[in-house]
Amino acid sequence: MSDNMDFEKNMDKLEEIVKKLEKGNLPLEESFKLFKEGLLLSQKLNNVLNDIEGKITMLVNNDEEIPFNLEEDKDV
Repeated sequence: MSDNMDFEKNMDKLEEIVKKLEKGNLPLEESFKLFKEGLLLSQKLNNVLNDIEGKITMLVNNDEEIPFNLEEDKDV
């Protein structure tokens, strides 16, 4: 997993992992590896969403302009 992938690519990768796991025809070791990778991806995506939610909340509550740096958010 590359840290340079953007949110959408990470989401696509997570969906791909879930589909593979749902099929249920993988060896146990490979299933565990995919599960672990999916869990890490899920946590990173959740952190990005929480960060953006916090920025939006600050914007709404304080009426302040907060720069949105797309490059910064790609480090997920």
